[in-house]
Amino acid sequence: MIKDLLTPLLISFLKKNEIIVGNCGEILYICTLFNLKASKGYKKRCCFINKDSKVRFIGDYSAKTDAKGRVFLPVAFRKILDAEGERGLVLRRDVFQKCLVLYPESVWNEQLDGLRRGLNPWNSKEQMMLRQFVADAEFVELDGQGRMLVPKAKLHYAGIEGDVRFLAMVDRIEVWSKRALEELMGSHDELGSEMEQKFGQKEYGI
Repeated sequence: MIKDLLTPLLISFLKKNEIIVGNCGEILYICTLFNLKASKGYKKRCCFINKDSKVRFIGDYSAKTDAKGRVFLPVAFRKILDAEGERGLVLRRDVFQKCLVLYPESVWNEQLDGLRRGLNPWNSKEQMMLRQFVADAEFVELDGQGRMLVPKAKLHYAGIEGDVRFLAMVDRIEVWSKRALEELMGSHDELGSEMEQKFGQKEYGI
């Protein structure tokens, strides 16, 4: 597995030194011990490699909530979760749009790890940012029929009153009010020109 993550050059280099390999959450760390002469002893050097999630969703599906706020997670998404061995799900409000975001637990952990690394633990504003982001999240479970119970406060935030749209967003799923998503997508029809502006001047393709 290490060879899949490291470049051949680094592999060759590591073979000449003592290697320590381990995990810290979703981070793989690899340390080497360099002999710096007997008088100086050993020096440790580490590199850290993010292990990206393999979960990939695709599709846009409609569903309906029942009177209790339960909704069926689309079968296609459930099959992907099962195939990847994902059991836990985390739900929180999106920070930009009036929708909800459903994370497989491994993807949520990656998100938190990245957020913590990017924020200063001694900066009160940045810690409040982390606090608010984490506080809104909660675990949800699928019942035997593949339904999840969405808290009423979150349904209200997203404006969901019955009709739901599940929109795949690579490694996570957005949960929308059907009307809100249709309004958003219908009012944003400049995808081609925006992608050309973003990528058209680059020397490589997508």
